[in-house]
Amino acid sequence: MSLISIITPVFNSEKYIEACLNSVVNQTYNSWEHILVDDCSTDNSATIIRSFAAKDKRIKYIRLEKNSGAGIARNRGIRLAEGDFIAFLDSDDLWYPEKLEKQFRFMIDNQYAFTFTAYDKIDDSGNKVTGQVRVKSRISYHKALYKNPVGCLTAMYDTRYYGKQYMPEMRKRQDYALWLNLLKKADGFGLDEVLSSYRERTGSISSNKIGLIKYEWHIYRKHEKLSVVKSLFYVLSAILLKMKSYF
Repeated sequence: MSLISIITPVFNSEKYIEACLNSVVNQTYNSWEHILVDDCSTDNSATIIRSFAAKDKRIKYIRLEKNSGAGIARNRGIRLAEGDFIAFLDSDDLWYPEKLEKQFRFMIDNQYAFTFTAYDKIDDSGNKVTGQVRVKSRISYHKALYKNPVGCLTAMYDTRYYGKQYMPEMRKRQDYALWLNLLKKADGFGLDEVLSSYRERTGSISSNKIGLIKYEWHIYRKHEKLSVVKSLFYVLSAILLKMKSYF
């Protein structure tokens, strides 16, 4: 069985990290390593993770020297990863038990190098929020420029095809930049089955959708090297799509 490396950045996540860890431990696919990179938490996150790691050697705890943001934390995890496949799971999100098994089989059976899945949304208390996030069966680089099509908690890529690919060292939207880099080499494929839960936390970075637009501009201009006109076009498209989904 191929080893899958799961990368989780952690920052003051004591309220959610136990549920996150349990959702990995309870996977029906057993060949995994879970690398949790602590971005200098000041709560009991480290204690909880270490208690899990003491019982399961597949769980690995790493602590950064200084608070650096989720992108740098994920990159540290990627550097340490030993798996043929790399998957991502944030510390407040959850996977359903068959997530890895179904997604891995989807990739192997179809020879896909980059995949993602549908997911539920839950609130701070773990209650489901109205509206599942469905996915397209196939997405290209050019289609992805309109809007980030991939939930980070659902993404998985094959290092045997891509090699290790890293996120740009920016505070926000670094996952979107990575997906675009992957899509330049090959299309991504969606498994439209709900296999995880994304937690919509009040006041979180990702909850301020319009506020993230400036980071998307940075991606278009600095990372994708698009012209001002094209960058403006995609930013406006993203705003319209976000407003459409909101209303």
